[in-house]
Amino acid sequence: MKLTFSPYTLSLKHAFTIATSSRSTTPVMLATIEHEGIVGYGEASMPPYLGESHESASRFLSKVHIEKYESPFLLERILGDIDSLEPGNHAAKAAVDIALHDWVGKMLDQPWYRIWGLDLNEIPYTSFTIGIDAPKVVRRKTEEAGAYRVLKVKLGGQNDKEMIDAIRDVTDKPIRVDANQGWTDRSAALKIIEWLASKNVELVEQPMPKAQLEDTIWLKERSPLPLVADESAVRLSDITEITDGFHGVNIKLMKCTGMREAHKMILLARSLGLKVMIGCMTETSCAISAAAQLSPLVDWTDLDGAALISNDVFRGATLQDGRMMPSSGSGIGVDKLGT
Repeated sequence: MKLTFSPYTLSLKHAFTIATSSRSTTPVMLATIEHEGIVGYGEASMPPYLGESHESASRFLSKVHIEKYESPFLLERILGDIDSLEPGNHAAKAAVDIALHDWVGKMLDQPWYRIWGLDLNEIPYTSFTIGIDAPKVVRRKTEEAGAYRVLKVKLGGQNDKEMIDAIRDVTDKPIRVDANQGWTDRSAALKIIEWLASKNVELVEQPMPKAQLEDTIWLKERSPLPLVADESAVRLSDITEITDGFHGVNIKLMKCTGMREAHKMILLARSLGLKVMIGCMTETSCAISAAAQLSPLVDWTDLDGAALISNDVFRGATLQDGRMMPSSGSGIGVDKLGT
C-alpha cells in the first residue's frame, strides 16, 4: 500500500462567519491510498479554529507507514494504530480513514451504504448553512438556497433576532439554529429559544459553551426545542457524557477521525436514545460523499460543505429533491475531476 497526500485550499463563495470566527478559505489535505491498481481518495478539512493546518497534517501523515500492512481490509487494526500515534489530528486521521474505506468499497465494487445494509429512501433532507451576516446579505443567501428545503443558521452573535427575521422576510422553510457555544447565560438562552420556537425552528445546536454542561442540563429541562451537541461531542467516548444535556448529537467525520468512528458513534447514540445529525465542515465532495454514505442512519443531515466552495476537485454526492444523495459508484462514490 502507498499513502500520498497534498495540501489544497478551498475558496468559499461567501465569507463564513460563526459566533467565534470568520474566514474566506479553508485548508484541506487531499490523500490517496493506492494498492493493487485501485486508488482510494480521502480528505482532511481543517478550519483554523479546530487547531489543525497543512503543516500539522503533513507532519502527522508523514508518520503513517501504511506500507507495513498487508491489506487495506484490516480497517480496525490500521485505523486503531493510526489513532494511537498521537492525540488529536482528527481531520488528518479522517483523511486516511476515508481513503481506506473508498479503497475497500472499490475492491468490493459496492458503495458503503450498501455494505452497511442501508436504504437510500431513508435519507433526510439536508440543510444549507447561512453564516452570521447583515440582514441584506442574509436575505440574498436565503434566496440562493432555493434548492434546499431546510436552512441552518449560525447565531450567537449580536444580531440573532435580525438574522431570523431576515430569513423570514424571504421564506417560511424550517430552520435549524447553530449557536456555536455563543450563548453564555442560560436564562437569556432560554428566552431566545422560546422565541425561536415560534419561528418554525426545528432544533438548536450547541447553545452554550461545552464547559457549561450543568447550565446546558438546566436548559434542556426547559427548552421547547431539541438541543443538539456539536463541540460537546467530538469522539465516541464523549457520547455517554452528554446525554443529560442534549437531545441529540451532530457527528462530523473531521471531528471523530472518519467513517469508522462515525458509524460507531451513531449506533451508540441511538442505543442511548439520542437523535443524530451527520454534519460537515467546508469540504470537497470527497468528504461530503463519505459522510453521505451514513446519512440513511440519521435524523438530520447537514451536508452542504461542498456547495459553499467554488473550487471543488471531486464529483460525488448530489442534491436531489432536497436530499444529499450518494452516487451509485463504489466506495465513497467520487471521481477526481480532470482525471
